[in-house]
Amino acid sequence: MRISAPLIGLLAISPVLMADSLSGLWQASVNVNGLDIPFRIELQADGDKARGSLFNGEERFTSSSGQFSNGSLLLNWDYMAAKLEAKMENGALDGKYIRPNGVIYPFHATRTAAPAASGKAPSIGGIWVLTGVKSSKGESAWQLVVKQKGGDVAAAILRVDGDTGTLNGVYKDGKFVLSHFSGMRPALLEVTPEKDGTLKVVLNKKEEMTAVRPAEARAKGLAEPTDPAHHTSVKNDAEPFHFNFPDLAGKMVADNDPRFRGKVVLINITGSWCPNCHDEAPFLAELYKKYRAQGLEIVALSFEEPDQLKDPTRLRAFIKRYGIEYTVLLGGETDSAKEKLTQAQNWDAWPTTFFVARDGRVRSVHAGFPSKASGELYTKAKEEFTAQVEKMLAENSLSLR
Repeated sequence: MRISAPLIGLLAISPVLMADSLSGLWQASVNVNGLDIPFRIELQADGDKARGSLFNGEERFTSSSGQFSNGSLLLNWDYMAAKLEAKMENGALDGKYIRPNGVIYPFHATRTAAPAASGKAPSIGGIWVLTGVKSSKGESAWQLVVKQKGGDVAAAILRVDGDTGTLNGVYKDGKFVLSHFSGMRPALLEVTPEKDGTLKVVLNKKEEMTAVRPAEARAKGLAEPTDPAHHTSVKNDAEPFHFNFPDLAGKMVADNDPRFRGKVVLINITGSWCPNCHDEAPFLAELYKKYRAQGLEIVALSFEEPDQLKDPTRLRAFIKRYGIEYTVLLGGETDSAKEKLTQAQNWDAWPTTFFVARDGRVRSVHAGFPSKASGELYTKAKEEFTAQVEKMLAENSLSLR
């Protein structure tokens, strides 16, 4: 069979055409428990290599590796132990997003434009107090942080353990509809302004809350959001904080190691599976680089799933992604954390950081950590962390470990 010259030319450039048809911004959704969660994903292809970026606001979560061949797309996020498999047909991508432990979200994406706002949007920007919350951590209220530009909004719900990430959306048909998916914590939020100035807030089509302004909440004597600096404590603050766990090379490291003697030590309870731990890690990495020479040490006690403990590939990718130079130890399986952290009292938030002074005793504890989505509350959390570290670094203890 003789192939014509035009057809030969078409076959030669088809990989380039396929790559061009993939590259760009797509409007996507994953289906979680029967609920479609819209989000955006940016895809790029160069030959048979591909990469994709998910978003938390403007922060990118870019794939570690990827391939695009014969219309089939495969993207891997090593630092989340997740991957996307999809097939492109008729200008659409369909497939599945696979999370750890085999959790699968059906995936769909098209080139359609992002939803546009319609109607005159009421002003809802600023910080709100969410009442009527359902929390397993004993919280009676959360905070809703909203940034608004006309009918376009970005928001986050901040709890004691951290926030939802940035939910983006628009005003349409009398309400704001927002969503989030950055590879973790999928969420759909509907916010309806009420005539009395409150907001009706529905999370994932099932959890209904009411948002009021902080001044109104105080005036009515409503419950306040839990203070992350007073949520968790230690049973005996006169006792040094003890730990003894292996590092990623299998070497046991304990609190009495010479590297920690006379130092200010932050004991960070974390896990590479934890979205809010991803929010906190880059800040801790930056804090360590800034204050290490002044006597700061950070020890991350990372609790992981059994397969990750055998071969912590995700944790290694997590360390690489955030440029972590401080000590990282394997605490054990996630479910074993409470029985191993025997000195902690009312500990239930991932992450949680124990501030240990030069004498080895816990000076304070901070539950959770917000992302940039929480705006000024994120800035406040960083400032409080930094101020506490600087205060302890300035102290000279007569009783060193």
